[in-house]
Amino acid sequence: MGKAILVVRTNPVDGREDEYNEWYTNKHVPDILALPGFVAAHRYVLAGPDEAAEFRYVAIYEIEGSVADALGALANAGLDVSPSLDPHTSAEPYVAFDPGA
Repeated sequence: MGKAILVVRTNPVDGREDEYNEWYTNKHVPDILALPGFVAAHRYVLAGPDEAAEFRYVAIYEIEGSVADALGALANAGLDVSPSLDPHTSAEPYVAFDPGA
């Protein structure tokens, strides 16, 4: 078991970006970090106006311990989802990789 990340790409619903950011920063991220295995979170926004980009926001959650256990805790947590979050999202877990090992 080693370090891993969960990369989550999202968008706000049109016209609700302030509400989305308030919820994501002050409610959602703390809820995720309260779950077993999730130890840090970092949010990013697209650097420029790229109309071709599918997602404007990315959150990277650091996971320590079992990725399966952390993702299971997330799936079973029943976290509140804001109506300001566009339901089309993307989430992928990645584990540390050393091609020379």
